[in-house]
Amino acid sequence: MLGVSVGEVALLVAAVIAAGVATGILAGLFGIGGGAIIVPVLYEVFRILGVPEEVRMQLCVGTSMAIIIPTTVRSYITHKAKGMVLNDVMRAWAVSAVLGVAAGSVIAYFAPSAVFKIVFMVTVTIIAIKLLFGRDNWKIADEFPGQPAMAGYGFLIGIVSSLMGVSGGSVSNMIQTLYGKPLHNAVATSSGLGVPITIAGTIGLALAGWPKMALLPPFSIGYVSLLGVAIMAPVSSFAAPYGALLAHRLSKRQLEIAFGIFLLLVSARFVMSLL
Repeated sequence: MLGVSVGEVALLVAAVIAAGVATGILAGLFGIGGGAIIVPVLYEVFRILGVPEEVRMQLCVGTSMAIIIPTTVRSYITHKAKGMVLNDVMRAWAVSAVLGVAAGSVIAYFAPSAVFKIVFMVTVTIIAIKLLFGRDNWKIADEFPGQPAMAGYGFLIGIVSSLMGVSGGSVSNMIQTLYGKPLHNAVATSSGLGVPITIAGTIGLALAGWPKMALLPPFSIGYVSLLGVAIMAPVSSFAAPYGALLAHRLSKRQLEIAFGIFLLLVSARFVMSLL
């Protein structure tokens, strides 16, 4: 961390600002502000900046977790005030989700970068397939299963979130809608679940990356880039309305197709990085 040149810091700041603009526009366009967009954008930024491959994906995931904490908190407060949160689902999933995040943080300590890429690729590909080919009447059942299975779902959401750098909304929404829950309620509940997931995930990934500090860029705490958080969060918030304006020119189906294709391209990019 000592001996870092002004030029290196300036390059990092400029790259993160550009990433924040890109993330904000994509977030506004696709109606999602989580790691499915932030992680691939940060991956290219950290690649350009020369962050070693062995820690690059982990740094993207941890930084993404920290960036989306304020978004999940604000979203949850808004949805809760409107009475849209399914509190019984929150109670069934919260503890097991945090345990899943803890398990993901342990994996982050030991696992190579390829593990994070594979989890990210598989998850976004599944989501993309549902966006491109799914139907509103796709269901597993009309009611949720019993507590053991619900705890399993919570753990799955938590561990996938911590390995992808997301709040779990995409996975949580998909599970809830497959059990017949209205999308508005699913989104509201996911925002609430995202609060403990992102906070626990940020702490866990900061600790997991602590032994690798020598490989990480300036102003990082473990696998969390403080400079990335400080710059990217406000810049992406500023740029998001411009993406939203573009989104209003497209239909819901056009947005689903566009986001599905975007996720498939992201998945293909990570496949190439593994070859």
